[in-house]
Amino acid sequence: MAVLALLVGAGAGFLIRQQLAASKTSSAEAKAEKILADVKNKEHQMLLEAKEKALKIQEDAKREEQARRNEITEFQKKLEKRESLFDQKILEIENSKSKLADKEKQLDETKVKLDAMAGEEMKKLEAVAKLTADEAKDRLMKTVQERYKEDLIARVRKLEAEETEVLEAKVREVITPVIQRLGSSVVAETTTTNVQLPSDDLKGRIIGREGRNIKVLEYLTGCEIVVDDTPGMITISGFSPIRRQITKRTLDKLIKDGRIQPARIEEAVDEAKKELALDIKKAGEDALFGLGITGVDPKLVQILGRLKYRTSYGQNVLSHSIEVAQIAAMLASELGADVGICKKGGLFHDIGKAVDHDVQGGHPEIGVNIMRKFGMPEEISYMSVGHHEDKPRTFDAVIVKVADAISGARPGARKDSVEQYIQRLEDLEKTVSSFPGVEKVYAIQAGREVRVFVRPTEVDDFGAVRLAQDMARKIEADLQYPGEIRVTIIRETRVVEYAR
Repeated sequence: MAVLALLVGAGAGFLIRQQLAASKTSSAEAKAEKILADVKNKEHQMLLEAKEKALKIQEDAKREEQARRNEITEFQKKLEKRESLFDQKILEIENSKSKLADKEKQLDETKVKLDAMAGEEMKKLEAVAKLTADEAKDRLMKTVQERYKEDLIARVRKLEAEETEVLEAKVREVITPVIQRLGSSVVAETTTTNVQLPSDDLKGRIIGREGRNIKVLEYLTGCEIVVDDTPGMITISGFSPIRRQITKRTLDKLIKDGRIQPARIEEAVDEAKKELALDIKKAGEDALFGLGITGVDPKLVQILGRLKYRTSYGQNVLSHSIEVAQIAAMLASELGADVGICKKGGLFHDIGKAVDHDVQGGHPEIGVNIMRKFGMPEEISYMSVGHHEDKPRTFDAVIVKVADAISGARPGARKDSVEQYIQRLEDLEKTVSSFPGVEKVYAIQAGREVRVFVRPTEVDDFGAVRLAQDMARKIEADLQYPGEIRVTIIRETRVVEYAR
């Protein structure tokens, strides 16, 4: 019975579990069907909304396309209208050209006829006068010159006087403030450099046994070392400032080191050259920084720095170039010229002097080639040649030429040796004496003026004016001199008679 009851209970439990599982399954299926129906409804709604949006987008696109087509049609109509106008204009231009060509042809034919008529008239006149046109012109000029000679001379003198007075007044108005604004020091350099010695015993060590030390030093540097009786000092003599500076630096190193022998001298010379190269570069950079100039090639800056150790008539060329740049910039601002071009042109106008000992040719041509090589504009490169020309072809070059003359002509800026000074005066007097009709020549005011006495029987007043101009041009072409030279022609007639 127990077993039977157990079996009945197990069967009943199994039936109950099956009923529960079936009820759960039916409820899950119902939920799933409901969820699936909801999803299908949402999907249907989304499809409807997407179709509506697609239709709307399609309609918008059609409207935009129609609007663009309308715009293109309008634009095409405008183009067609313009093309028709252009065609009409071209036809009108062609008609005008053909008319002008016809008129030009008629003018040429008329000109040929007029030239032929003028030639016939000229032949008739020459036949009647028994003179050619050139002969008649020469005779007329001679007649007018002889008849109105005094009037012409007086007129020329009056015009020159008036022009000189007006120009000098304007020049003073412009140049005087510029010179007053620039107050740089003027120091004339020499061709010797002194080196202080701690004691006179070093003189013997510098000379060395049988003079071998001083010979090596002079050979490596190219300068002459003068060891005289001056206490505590030796003198370095040489025309190249760079070589003198290398020699001085070398001696300073040797004196400080204490080892003075050929091997050490070679090392010291090499060290001095390296230090000097850095100093040259710094000098160029300082010059550009002081003037506010940028964008210059580093190699050109190095060449510019070499001018620190170059002199012209005792004037330091780098200082002179900086001064010319400053004067040119101030003159340009006063006259309304390009300040930047004038400043750069003034700074680099003598750049050729930095290498004129190593390169063949004059420093103006060398300077032009250097600046062109490093990409300088042509108007700045031309300054190197323009400041030596009688009439520079650009206004900026004229300003640089004037600034160069101001810087070089200031009192104390330049100097000559006695031999060079005497030779320059002799060349000046010799050049002027070569002209016919000259009686006496005197170079005065340190060669800045030459007074010429002419024979009154050979040179008249009108000829004296032309003679002064010819002399000035010949001096400019044949001689080298700082500043400018004034040519004064003196013509006088003295009549002496005795009453007895």
